[in-house]
Amino acid sequence: MNERLRRMRELGQSPWMDGISREGTRNGELQRMVEDGIVGVTSNPAIFQKAIGGSELYDEQLQELAETMDDPKEIFLQLARDDIREACDILVPVHEETGGEDGFVSLEVSPDLAYDAIATIDEASRLHEMVDRPNLFVKIPATVPGLVAIEEMISRGKSINVTLIFSLERYREAALAYVRGLQRLVENGGDPSGVRSVASFFVSRIDSEGDSRLEDLGAPEDLKGQLAIANAKLAYKIFGEIFGGSWWNSLEEKGANKQRLLWASTSTKNPDYKDTIYVENLIGPETVNTMPENTIEATMDHAEIQPTLEQGMDTAKSLFKRLREAGLDYESVTYTLEKEGVQKFVDPFQETLETVKEKGRKLKSRSASQLVSVRKKLTG
Repeated sequence: MNERLRRMRELGQSPWMDGISREGTRNGELQRMVEDGIVGVTSNPAIFQKAIGGSELYDEQLQELAETMDDPKEIFLQLARDDIREACDILVPVHEETGGEDGFVSLEVSPDLAYDAIATIDEASRLHEMVDRPNLFVKIPATVPGLVAIEEMISRGKSINVTLIFSLERYREAALAYVRGLQRLVENGGDPSGVRSVASFFVSRIDSEGDSRLEDLGAPEDLKGQLAIANAKLAYKIFGEIFGGSWWNSLEEKGANKQRLLWASTSTKNPDYKDTIYVENLIGPETVNTMPENTIEATMDHAEIQPTLEQGMDTAKSLFKRLREAGLDYESVTYTLEKEGVQKFVDPFQETLETVKEKGRKLKSRSASQLVSVRKKLTG
């Protein structure tokens, strides 16, 4: 096991990988990452777009599916299901060793459903049934309709990864939706002990948007590159308030598990910032950091692993005051990022469906041509 990843786990943080591909699950790459210390996997539409569009490993199955299916989304779901299942199976030992805390693989509901609660509930239920693995997280975005779907799915005893959280207010709402869902589950006689959840709080995108606005405002340079980490630290404070009070304890006594904070978007977008800045500054108990492969490699190579998450809370609060004084509209930043975040998943999802449709058509056509050629040879 990599020493730095082992140290993260000792400090209570689970290192996950943000990425999945058929190649990685079948050539042993994912297994090697698990042996290094990675204990979970997240995916999103952009990741699947890259995987399906850039590999021939999907072609045989895609051709078979295209022979019997016309809907590119249904074909995509079958392809994604198999990838997720394979990853889940690789991570089953981790899931068992950690008592169900880690070893999860995430699959997202169609992002074009982000503002439709009923459709999200229906698809989230279908994905859980379709993949049929105990270590599956279905990802639902924390839009206002998404929060309704999250509470409903938790009340049904389904494990959910709440994604696309940018603001402190929205994080609080997402955590409370989880708690309400558990309360409903318990009231209906259900067992909450098998339900798990993470709240994916996005990090680096906050600095990208905030820094750009600070530049336009002519704000002091020392304010740049500070908002994302401060935002995450204050979210962790809210986590402590929600999951540390007496009202939570009553649920915990019945077997309920805390919804861990998951740091997402932790790759460094600004080349002027250290490549592990969003890892080193957010290490603390009962959290997850899901990292793309290049950030994992940087972390394993040279990250300084220390318990930093609970440090500088007062500084984080005072930073928000300074940012407002400089003219930065925090609510506008996070609202913009949520809207853009949904669209950044919708676009690659639609492109993935186009890729599936086009590749399926070509493979189907090639198969038909080969069949004609064989018939000609047989009839001589």
